[in-house]
Amino acid sequence: MLGGGIQTMSITEVFGEFRTGKSQLSMTASVICQLPKDHGGAEGKVAYIDTEGTFRPERIKQISDRFGVDGEAACENIIYGRALNSEHQLELLNGLCQNFASGEFRLLVVDSIMACFRVDYCGRGELSERQQKLGQMLSKLSHMAEEFNVAVLMTNQVQSDPGASALFAGADGRKPVGGHVLAHASATRILLRKGRGEERVAKLQDSPDCPEREATYIITNGGISDPEGTK
Repeated sequence: MLGGGIQTMSITEVFGEFRTGKSQLSMTASVICQLPKDHGGAEGKVAYIDTEGTFRPERIKQISDRFGVDGEAACENIIYGRALNSEHQLELLNGLCQNFASGEFRLLVVDSIMACFRVDYCGRGELSERQQKLGQMLSKLSHMAEEFNVAVLMTNQVQSDPGASALFAGADGRKPVGGHVLAHASATRILLRKGRGEERVAKLQDSPDCPEREATYIITNGGISDPEGTK
């Protein structure tokens, strides 16, 4: 669906409701990133900023088993930071620049980008300040992606909006949180939604070089897989 994978030097946003596999996709990508290039990887380390406490080392080890990677080594190649609020989230991001200067990192995950902002800034009275701070963080992410040639994968929550346009909302009326500031920062946007039974559907809504299309997947012990469990 993505024409080969997550692009470096740009921001890819994945949004959807709960239990659609956003964190599972993030952890799967964290393992795939470490694979050799001839196996679809990037032969690099991963930086993981967790704002919701959903990261699990045991899941990394399970996913590693699927790809024939040593689980302990995979965990060691992931620098992990638990963001407690939006300011701490930006501090963690700034601290990564020194690590990225080594040239060993190929993926930066933020799961999720808006969780801390939604807690720290409540109501319309603080909306302007929230968007300003969010814009600063997204600008930092964009600059890091370009300067260090890394792929930025960020997950996002959704909110109900029955009057939303089809461009920004799915068929069920849900749209990603963050407004136009986030929409303009993301080069690639992917909507995750629940399908039939255990199936999930990813829809590519915005991309600089790929047409709109969908892909079906399931969540297994080995992370995100196609319905046959082969990819």
